[in-house]
Amino acid sequence: MFKLNNLELSESLVKHYIELTTKAFEKATPLVEKGSEDGKKLDSMLKMSLDYLNDAKYFLEKGDLLRAYGAINYSHAWIDAGVRIKLLDGHGDDELFTLP
Repeated sequence: MFKLNNLELSESLVKHYIELTTKAFEKATPLVEKGSEDGKKLDSMLKMSLDYLNDAKYFLEKGDLLRAYGAINYSHAWIDAGVRIKLLDGHGDDELFTLP
């Protein structure tokens, strides 16, 4: 367990955020045409998000909670940014996304 300023970083907390980010991945849908310039930008953003999600799972498996927590937050941020700049539709879910 890692503790910083009364925040306890635990395996269950990291797993919670991995689950939340996975839900965000499943819920968000493209608002741009595949193959278009914006579609290519979105593909790049989603690849970054997926890479960070996989990194989080890897670090969690290795017991590196700090890096796992950082990676899952980056992952979610990429999806959230896609919703915020209207490349992805967050379907009005203001718990998973920062809506425009």
